[in-house]
Amino acid sequence: MKKIKIIAVPVLFILFLSSCASVNVISDYDRQTDFKEYKSYAFYKTGIDRAQISDLDKKRILRAIETEMDSLGFVKSDQPDLLISIFTNERVEVDVYSPAWGYGWGWGPGWGWGWPGYYNPYFWGPGYYGNNVSTRTEGSLYIDLIDTAKKELVWQGRGVGTLNSTKNIEKKEKRIRKFVSQILQQYPPEAIAAN
Repeated sequence: MKKIKIIAVPVLFILFLSSCASVNVISDYDRQTDFKEYKSYAFYKTGIDRAQISDLDKKRILRAIETEMDSLGFVKSDQPDLLISIFTNERVEVDVYSPAWGYGWGWGPGWGWGWPGYYNPYFWGPGYYGNNVSTRTEGSLYIDLIDTAKKELVWQGRGVGTLNSTKNIEKKEKRIRKFVSQILQQYPPEAIAAN
């Protein structure tokens, strides 16, 4: 039994870390749009102001978007081809685990006290009861690209992943950069279709 516990703890820890690290990304776009025409961008202040997160986290997200857009060859402009807006959403996930073993006292089927070799189908003694409950916060970040001339949405990327409620600012910024980077890897859509 000790070997099982010793092996189970590292395996569960690795699964926890990998689940926290992953960001699931999907994107959608207008198939009638020629994305090669877009060269410049600006942030859509009205949309960004509606995002229900702290102003500091908004700044972190916008800085990460600027970095990614620069790497894609875009320039920030007062006369942009694209407006960028963001939207955030979060929900609490509750996980309930019912392990097959544990400790406690109860009445139930199994081997019991009695004469040697005698099977007692019911006994009073040690058994298991209870559930393990854990919660985690799952967040979504949407990045919208709006055609300035047409005034319509042409591309949207969404990243969903576990949010770490950490007081370590460096870790928080790294997590935000990862969200943004993985979302914008889906842009432009032609590059995704070619792969």
